[in-house]
Amino acid sequence: MILEPLTPAEDGALPGELLTELTALYASNHVFHALSGDFPDPHDVRPEQVAATLADELAVPGAEVLVARSEGRAVGIGITLDRHPDPADPDPWIGLLMVNAGEQRRGFGRQLAGLIEERFREDGRTGVRLAVLAGNDAGLAFWTSLGYEVIDHRRDLAANRPCAVLRKPLL
Repeated sequence: MILEPLTPAEDGALPGELLTELTALYASNHVFHALSGDFPDPHDVRPEQVAATLADELAVPGAEVLVARSEGRAVGIGITLDRHPDPADPDPWIGLLMVNAGEQRRGFGRQLAGLIEERFREDGRTGVRLAVLAGNDAGLAFWTSLGYEVIDHRRDLAANRPCAVLRKPLL
């Protein structure tokens, strides 16, 4: 697996083929999107919605969007923040880790999480945090299986949804 930072064209547009791949990835995860409410119709995720979502992510200072590829195919996406908006929080964050639903249970999520953690380690970071939406039991099980521990329960900043906050030390 390789990670490619997402880099839009000068006009902010994503190349058509890449946008098609990423739309398919997002659309395959309709169960998650039904829980998150990130798209008006989780069964009809459209390219312009994905493009707008990714543009919003890339507009956040310190954010990075990483496309995970295996055998040339986009199999996952990771969105990271180098720091949380709360100055008391010293850790970087994984804002989203999503694997194409048709590729799940093949180890891509674990690989993607590991590569993101390694990037943070190389930057000298000592821990990483993330939030799991309330009701996302599969997501919580995934992250705890990777050694993340619940350290708090609060509402997310973007949409005021209840979440569990998890942290993993990067040793």
